[in-house]
Amino acid sequence: MVNPQHPALSVRIENWPIAGTFAISRGAKTESRVVVAELSAGGIKGRGECVPYARYRERVEAVAAAVKALTDRIAFGLDRAGLQTTMPPGAARNALDCALWDFEAKRSGRPVHEIAQLPPPRPLTTAFTISLGSPDEMAKAALAAAARPLLKVKLGSDGDPARIEAVRKAAPRSELIVDANEAWTEQNLGANLAACAQAGVTLVEQPLPAEKDTALATIARPIPVCADESAHDRASLRALVGKYDAVNIKLDKAGGLTEALAMTDEAMKLGFSVMAGCMVATSLAMAPALLFAQRAKWVDLDGPLLLERDREHGLRYDGSLVHPAEPALWG
Repeated sequence: MVNPQHPALSVRIENWPIAGTFAISRGAKTESRVVVAELSAGGIKGRGECVPYARYRERVEAVAAAVKALTDRIAFGLDRAGLQTTMPPGAARNALDCALWDFEAKRSGRPVHEIAQLPPPRPLTTAFTISLGSPDEMAKAALAAAARPLLKVKLGSDGDPARIEAVRKAAPRSELIVDANEAWTEQNLGANLAACAQAGVTLVEQPLPAEKDTALATIARPIPVCADESAHDRASLRALVGKYDAVNIKLDKAGGLTEALAMTDEAMKLGFSVMAGCMVATSLAMAPALLFAQRAKWVDLDGPLLLERDREHGLRYDGSLVHPAEPALWG
């Protein structure tokens, strides 16, 4: 029998325009399409947002349908623990998992960090992304962001050494991290890593395709290398030992905050540094990530800064300092 205290589930797709164009090695986009799961009962609402990613063969409509398919299960009491075995890791589970956390927080009057037995979150410095373009275009973007302490530079095409050199000249005081989005090859890996080292880059993210990253175990790595597309959930981590120095944990890959928290613990036990990453999305998607990001060495939660506008009650950004969410947003 349905318990009236169990929440009702609704799902919607939203489109959020990007300020300009967001470009990486796999292509460019001008809007972010997100799926929002909302749970409601007795005047209480809990929300979670995800970004389906074509790289993992996720489509927006299919992800929304996968969430909606659990309407009856939610009405009969499916909780976070049950969700972990009901849905696989990915965007759909992320939206619902984060909605369940938010709903419990709203119903209990306790913040999510308290429910999860975590210390209160503090403001964190986030990276700001420089999209892939020509060296001149990227230098112009870097110059406009040169006051920010941490820049994430998208690479992944012929001429990357010139790009990173141009960005470094335009932003001489910023810490630089690089994301190649799987676009380098074994043939240009050494030269590109050397160019990044010359520019003072402190981290290189996913230089080789996830299915072709074995070379990382046999070469000298002059800069720490971080797994992104090669790292999904806890089950993926052990195979990365020896190839990577860090892992980028994202809610949409892990399948929600529940797994992201456990994945952070496991990654650190295995000796990895942690990066807290995101997709281009609104503050609703960033808010849960700020909890596991408290333990991250690098934080990349700039999604709302790349949009033309954010949703109501969005996170407060003071330059690159992002503050924890207010309850009106999440948690």
